[in-house]
Amino acid sequence: MTGRGSRRWLHRCNSMKKKAPAKVKRSTAKPKKIKVVAKSAPLRVVKMTRSAPAPVKLAQDPRFAQAVESYQAGLKAMQERKFDKAKAAFQKVSGSGLRDLAERANVFLNTCNQHLSKTTTSFKTPEEHYDYAISLMNLGDYVGTREHLEKITKQSASADYGWYGLSVLNCLTGHFEDALKHLAEAIRLNPRYRFQARNDSDFKNMSDDPRFTELIYPEVEEAPRPARR
Repeated sequence: MTGRGSRRWLHRCNSMKKKAPAKVKRSTAKPKKIKVVAKSAPLRVVKMTRSAPAPVKLAQDPRFAQAVESYQAGLKAMQERKFDKAKAAFQKVSGSGLRDLAERANVFLNTCNQHLSKTTTSFKTPEEHYDYAISLMNLGDYVGTREHLEKITKQSASADYGWYGLSVLNCLTGHFEDALKHLAEAIRLNPRYRFQARNDSDFKNMSDDPRFTELIYPEVEEAPRPARR
């Protein structure tokens, strides 16, 4: 092999040798830390509401004070038999909007109306007048009942039923002395009321009074006559 040929062959051999892989240079820089950001919970929107104002105490309510004043004025006027004045006072209470007080005022307002209507009420007989008085007693209008029963006995002192009605009324209202006196008068005029009083539950408040027992259970009983009521 000539010298030129040998050089070509060596050149080929050298070119066929594997080249060593290039070394990869590692970066000396520190890896960056990735911060994981946690998702925050959604914010709650809190609505600030104003607290309700404290309720005004009933005693501090000017309407209440005015209604109570009118109510007391109405009661006083009724006691003085001034029903026109009492009616006006109770009407103010009724329109005050205070339920409990207005309900009580309405009861007295009806009583005032009844008394005011009596001026135009006429009765054909004393017995009819008596029946009207007893109807007022059944309604609880003791003031009106007394007014009519006393009128009956003044117009006719011999109206035994009028005295008996007054006796019942006085027993119901706690006037026991007057009740005994009027019952005695009724029995004197008509002994039949002695038997009626024995079974009349309206006299239960005097059932233990020995004076009442003596009236309805005398030692000698007179012959009875028919009695009203």
